[in-house]
Amino acid sequence: QVQLVESGGGLVQPGGSLRLSCATSGSIFGIYSMNWYRQAPGKQRELVASITNGGTTRYADSVKGRFTISRDNAKNTAVYLQMNSLKPEDTAVYYCNFYMVTTYDYWGQGTQVTVSS
Repeated sequence: QVQLVESGGGLVQPGGSLRLSCATSGSIFGIYSMNWYRQAPGKQRELVASITNGGTTRYADSVKGRFTISRDNAKNTAVYLQMNSLKPEDTAVYYCNFYMVTTYDYWGQGTQVTVSS
């Protein structure tokens, strides 16, 4: 069974940086895209960043220029989110997601990111 495990969340001051990681226990085949979502209290879950199997990336307008998504190309077992110039409005639980070519979704358990002085 596929399990996604996020790490790297925490408390950071405005303007700071964090790097989130999402790892699986082994290689997974049939991934269409690897994604990061976030959900703030009282808000809907939103797509933050995405990278397709072909390497195409896209970002939410609110994070463009500040966040960078990358992956472990060698084994397709990990995806990362480098977050710079963090703002209080980036505070949320961040979730890793693998969207498969079969349209099935795998989700991690989430990691809390809090941006506060």
